[in-house]
Amino acid sequence: MPDPTLTPDLISKHGITPDEYTRIQKILGRDPNFTELGIFSVMWSEHCSYKNSRLELKKFPTTGPSVLVKAGDENAGVIDIGDQMAVAFKIESHNHPSAVEPFQGAATGVGGILRDIFTMGARPVANLNSLRFGPIHGDSEQAKTNRRLLSGVVGGIAHYGNCFGTPTIGGDVYFDSSYNGNPLVNAFSLGLLRHDQIRKGAATGIGNPVFYVGAKTGRDGLAGAAFASRDLTEESKEDRPAVQVGDPFMEKLLLEACLELYEHPEAVVGVQDMGAAGLTCSTCETASRGDSGIEIELDLVPQRETGMTPYEIMLSESQERMLIIVRKGHEATVKQIFEKWDLDAAEIGFVTDTGRCVVKHHGQTVADIPAHALAAEAPLYQREARVPADLAQRQHLDFLAEIPLPQDLQPLLPRLLFAPSIASKRWIYRQYDHMVQKNTVLLPGSDAAVIRIPTGQGRVKFLAMASDCNGRYCWLDPREGAKIATAECCRNLTMTGATPLGLTDNLNFGNPHNPEVFWSLRESVEGMSEACRAFQIPVTGGNVSLYNQSPSGAIDPTPVVAVVGLIDQEAHITPSHFRSAGDAILLVGGLGHEMGGSSYLFELHGLKKGLPPRLDLTREIQFQNAVRSLIHQGKVRSAHDLSDGGLAVALAECCFSTHLTGLGAKVSIHAPELRSDVLLFNETQGRALLSVAPADIDAALAHFRAQGVEAIQLGSVTADARLSLSHENTNLAWSIKDLQDMFESSLPSVMDT
Repeated sequence: MPDPTLTPDLISKHGITPDEYTRIQKILGRDPNFTELGIFSVMWSEHCSYKNSRLELKKFPTTGPSVLVKAGDENAGVIDIGDQMAVAFKIESHNHPSAVEPFQGAATGVGGILRDIFTMGARPVANLNSLRFGPIHGDSEQAKTNRRLLSGVVGGIAHYGNCFGTPTIGGDVYFDSSYNGNPLVNAFSLGLLRHDQIRKGAATGIGNPVFYVGAKTGRDGLAGAAFASRDLTEESKEDRPAVQVGDPFMEKLLLEACLELYEHPEAVVGVQDMGAAGLTCSTCETASRGDSGIEIELDLVPQRETGMTPYEIMLSESQERMLIIVRKGHEATVKQIFEKWDLDAAEIGFVTDTGRCVVKHHGQTVADIPAHALAAEAPLYQREARVPADLAQRQHLDFLAEIPLPQDLQPLLPRLLFAPSIASKRWIYRQYDHMVQKNTVLLPGSDAAVIRIPTGQGRVKFLAMASDCNGRYCWLDPREGAKIATAECCRNLTMTGATPLGLTDNLNFGNPHNPEVFWSLRESVEGMSEACRAFQIPVTGGNVSLYNQSPSGAIDPTPVVAVVGLIDQEAHITPSHFRSAGDAILLVGGLGHEMGGSSYLFELHGLKKGLPPRLDLTREIQFQNAVRSLIHQGKVRSAHDLSDGGLAVALAECCFSTHLTGLGAKVSIHAPELRSDVLLFNETQGRALLSVAPADIDAALAHFRAQGVEAIQLGSVTADARLSLSHENTNLAWSIKDLQDMFESSLPSVMDT
């Protein structure tokens, strides 16, 4: 069939503005054809080009002594961990596809981030995920839809990760009505490699052959990058061809074949996965990085469907495919290895010196575009930013006047523990294989996950990782919310004994053409940048996901962060739960008082308002360094940070353990200046609960005094399986079993029915 005529309506449907179309005409010196329009459409989409966010991303710190590959240079950043070993890690979104087809959308999100990691030459050794859904409790049609989305997304993540054989060891999950109709599915992966195994994605060497390896190309995932770069509406949800279909067993074969090929460095010039924009992205990006050109013949591309057009072949996002630039004369090595793994390895083109991506079909040129113009010179926009008109109203809160002290505090803690955002996520992570590869040390449900990393000659290191973001904080104050997300993620690592090394982020926001949305994006980036500089950790890369909104409105600003840290000695690995009756319980960082944006307000009073806690970065870092150094002295038996739900929730969580039963806590606090609900549930930052042996109480308190960090003894761990808490004239007590039943039953009560 002949190509359709390029009308203004067709151009607009491809997401190309009139000004951008004029720019395309100038680049080409002529009108584009239909295939070229599609190529520009996906490469200049927000998903691929970051045209609405790239200027903001330049604010991130991306360098440092441990950075081996920095953000934006390749598929994933790489950080040195010593002993000539390194880690590659990154987080990416698959939000829109997961809203349409939750199982495949989430599954292929995992597959895509895994390819980003092994494209760098690393073997994936750990996955995390950061998920957001609308409320799941209740009988409304929306709640039923949210449960369907949650079930499908978790099933897709479990299917791909379990079959591929990489442990899914942690993450974070929140529920809020702003995510109705637009769930967030952010997938993180980390891989291990030696310094000499780092692979780059550049096409160099004139005449070097270009190989397509992996699965055959089909019509699934067609123009998925463009699909992810527009608002999610009922009309766009019908765009089901934009959702890819994944095969984790095929990807496992592709991983092993690629890693075997990388053992022949003389044969490999460059490697690029076919992710967003598929064959289009992989060809133009490798050519752009190599200051070269590429010419390919589509007849040579392995295809699983007949009659595919050049437009379909170039824009397909079929999964489990890679592009490899091979050094001329080593073609046989590639073919032999991929034949061994029963995978296609087709020579589809060659590197040129033209600086252009030339695409042929049946010998006829169907696209001829400068590579830099596609991959590196997309339009960049500085969108209008405006403070939300209702921000002052959101932030206004006179807590003591507006929220009377409840007459009965006893039911409040169980109710908070049952709230899905706070409750146990065991229903989710029990579906994940978190022990495959046998390196998992701290399991899901801890402050951070920890894995064992052999570095050769009998030496072992340990990596900790966590993800986080409180979207409610960011809706109320995006700059402070992003700072808190960064600090809390680092805090989670500190609780395990780890030193943070680097951060990857996933910026999830609504339509950037809305000045209030763009303001929240800009504020979040600047807050995260400030925090990263304070912690002296680089941003190693990540993802921007915009247009996250349904007809009912935009999601809460959700700048998810994932931080990776290093633990040098196994003895420093610290669990979050209490370990022995008689141990002293220390509160480090103060009693706190800030209630704005708290779970107490949101979950128990239905209010999303107030200023979220203020984060003093100097104080936070001083606090974290003091906790970490005491852990390294061997004087901390458990450590758990205070976050959602405050002190009462943290105390209860410290008493929960899957293998230690019968432990409880008895706590007494003298603080007449605080209302009991404020004491129990405030979310002031930079605080933690530590347990120490009785013999180490004085030394621990002296340590914190010397570090200028407030610390007090609250009470002790008990053997009566009860949490007892007294504050002035308020005396409360709960059975740990009753609290844990509430904590564990929230998700199963609606997901298993």
